[in-house]
Amino acid sequence: MGKRKEYIGTVVSNKMDKTVVVMVERLIQHPLYKKYIKRRKKFMAHDEGNQCEIGDRVLIEETRPLSRHKRWRVKRILERAPKLEVEETTGEES
Repeated sequence: MGKRKEYIGTVVSNKMDKTVVVMVERLIQHPLYKKYIKRRKKFMAHDEGNQCEIGDRVLIEETRPLSRHKRWRVKRILERAPKLEVEETTGEES
């Protein structure tokens, strides 16, 4: 039995129910010029508990087709996105 593919990527969208869009970035070497080029690809992944937030680093794993576009599932959240703190202003200036 073959091994399932796994990729590490960043969540770029979580607006759907139980689905996240993950951007996977990899470096490939140009065959002639030997320069490294970034290649990006988006995957739709199944997130059962709706736990992923935008900016999270996740490990996705290949699985059977779950819907028309989903062939991946979130195996583990590796790193949470930093929370942005917003200061509240009262409108009164001194």
